[in-house]
Amino acid sequence: MAGFLYVLAAAFMWGLIGVFTKYILAEGITALEIAFWRAALAWVMFLIHAAIKRQVKARPKDVPALLGFGFICVTLFYGSYQLAIRDAGMAMAAVLLYTAPAWVAVMSWWVLKETMTLTKTVCVAMTILGVACISLGPKLLSGGTIPLSTFGLAAGLVAGFTYALYYIFGKKFLHKYPTPTIFVYALPTGALLLLPFVDFHPKSAYAWTMLFSLAAVTSYGAFSAYYAGLKQLDATRASVIATFEPVVAAVFAYLLFGEQFSVPGYVGSCLVIAAVFLVVLAGDRPSRAAGEET
Repeated sequence: MAGFLYVLAAAFMWGLIGVFTKYILAEGITALEIAFWRAALAWVMFLIHAAIKRQVKARPKDVPALLGFGFICVTLFYGSYQLAIRDAGMAMAAVLLYTAPAWVAVMSWWVLKETMTLTKTVCVAMTILGVACISLGPKLLSGGTIPLSTFGLAAGLVAGFTYALYYIFGKKFLHKYPTPTIFVYALPTGALLLLPFVDFHPKSAYAWTMLFSLAAVTSYGAFSAYYAGLKQLDATRASVIATFEPVVAAVFAYLLFGEQFSVPGYVGSCLVIAAVFLVVLAGDRPSRAAGEET
């Protein structure tokens, strides 16, 4: 149960990304600059944590993998998701992003040798269907069309795939390093590779406060909680629980900005919640293969 609560807390914090982002965008700061500062400021926090705990050092042979994690799961993930939103629209981009549980299930079976049970298969299907309802419901009811481009579709699938690699990388390296050590190397790599694409703008004290809060809550806090939970759950189960994130985001969007779901949106929320509880009822003990990794 502790593992479930850690991952659920991470999903809650990730669900606040949109809240912080909307306030920061209103300050005239671009999306890519927000992504850069989220990574850079969170890196400082993880570096301080790692220095206090004496967890900065990594074995030389593992450094390339840690840097590669930064490139794939910070630079490529942030970049591809922004491109998907631009070319395919926010609704389609969100659906493609949350193909991540399906990617995780396949890669967990292939890379981590986890068993692909019927429960996992059903939960993955429910989460994907639920997020599709949440994202596409309003457009479908209003009679609007869903924009689609080949490049936008490809970018969204890349976003889902790179997002899924958070789970796979975590299971492969958690037994080697504490969470701060991983992000001490990954975050600056991702931020530096984003740097050429960032246009910096003057910022008020309020904007800096929101940027710092975004990094502290949605990166430092969320990843710390998530990887603590991943030590006790297998990757597929953790990825399904983390899909509670869009439900959290929807609640805050309604409370703070007056955004509402259509009927399919509420149905999708119920599907996601049901999938989370189905995972819990199935038990949160790691599979034999996952247990051998940790």
